[in-house]
Amino acid sequence: MKILLKSIVFLSVVFTYFLNNINAQTTIIYDIVLSGGRVIDPETKLDAIRNVGIIQHQIAAITTEPLKGKEIINVSGLVVSPGFIDMHVHGRSNKEQEFQLHDGLTTTLELEWGIEFLKHWYASRESKALINYGASVCWPFERYRAMRKYNDKVQQFYQSSLNSESSLENLFNTIGASYTDSLSQEETNKMLSNIHESLTEGGIGIGLPIGYLPKNNPGEILRVYQLAAEKKALIFSHVREASVMGIQEALADAMLTGASLHIVHINSMALSKVQLALNMIDMANKKGFDISTEMYPYTAASTLLQSAIFNEGWQEKLGMKYEDLQWVATGERLTKETFEVYRKSGGAVIMHMMKPEWIKIGLANPMTMIASDGMPYAPMAHPRTAGTFSRILGKYVREEKVIDLITAIGKMSYLPAKRLESIAPSMHHKGRLQIGADADISIFNPNTITDKASFETGLAFSEGMEYVLVNGKIVLKNGKTLSNTFPGQPIYGKFKK
Repeated sequence: MKILLKSIVFLSVVFTYFLNNINAQTTIIYDIVLSGGRVIDPETKLDAIRNVGIIQHQIAAITTEPLKGKEIINVSGLVVSPGFIDMHVHGRSNKEQEFQLHDGLTTTLELEWGIEFLKHWYASRESKALINYGASVCWPFERYRAMRKYNDKVQQFYQSSLNSESSLENLFNTIGASYTDSLSQEETNKMLSNIHESLTEGGIGIGLPIGYLPKNNPGEILRVYQLAAEKKALIFSHVREASVMGIQEALADAMLTGASLHIVHINSMALSKVQLALNMIDMANKKGFDISTEMYPYTAASTLLQSAIFNEGWQEKLGMKYEDLQWVATGERLTKETFEVYRKSGGAVIMHMMKPEWIKIGLANPMTMIASDGMPYAPMAHPRTAGTFSRILGKYVREEKVIDLITAIGKMSYLPAKRLESIAPSMHHKGRLQIGADADISIFNPNTITDKASFETGLAFSEGMEYVLVNGKIVLKNGKTLSNTFPGQPIYGKFKK
């Protein structure tokens, strides 16, 4: 059925284009032709030299035959791939999007935390985004605005948000006082109503970062899962704590209610028990439940030092010492004294807490998707902010051969698109390189692509990504960002009104 629909869309686009062609030529003149590249489509397993013709925002031809175009780009020796899709980013501006663009991304989504005032945020990005964008409903914010005692502060936060760029740290600091509050029955009902309202504003499911509200009542969480199950809205969860027990709680809530669940960054949630965690998810899926997960290819995590992650006992829970923490503002490693000072002021840290073999176990599993958990911009921000997808292709495909190229591309494009189709209908047309699909395309040199950001030197553009097209428009050309080009479109959830 999907193939039929794609074919109908393709024929409609081509027919309209043909009728509007000034000379009514029998040979179609494509807007853009990608000539002679190694075309890879992870859904159909196509891996062959082909020419790709693009009309407006869609792929209109994939063939061995020569194609005529208004612009012909010779991509011989390069891989032509579906644009990469990142389900887990925290940077909300074009500053982060430019790093993501050089990493091959055509769609970035904030699904773990979600975003406050969704309608306003989507409107603020219109015609300004380099790549496609979207977000889930932010459960911590919706419970915050359900509490009467914060009504005035919600209004103040909204007014300030109209005059400033939305950021995770502003959200985090604004609503932090509510993290240990329990909701009354009335407030719980209001929270659920707020979630429903924000879903109608375009929210892609529900962001449930319970790990940052670890004392939250399990009954409240179960109600959110029940709502998700009733509405068939996907939940994206940072589980209660970095342990198998936290994962078991999330799985239990999903299995009891029938809700669809996506567990974020399984590598930093399960740590040394990553294989066990993946086994549990696989067992749940084999019993008919709908569970998925993701990971990033680095041995360090990153979050805000003022968060509940660093409440008393963090060293034992995470198996870390003070010197395993790196202060993003300066790049320095922390001591007990600087930890206490910086925790009061607040800011991001990098957490060196994982082993390389845990990353390889996660990558080798066929169900894991790749998502960066990219942080808001700072010169010394976690390198995953800029290099996640190129690192997969350079280090884990070319150098270490943990997975092959087509598998890697699938984890970065098709699998995320497939996962999101039920909640975000436009994803049906992304993550594939097929006739009728959106022309979100990443073109890279498989022999040179590599991440250049590091823990020691900070953020840098990845190398080897030569072209990126978003909705049929070239945004990255010969490895350079084109100026004043903003073809990114919103990705909405299915409840959008």
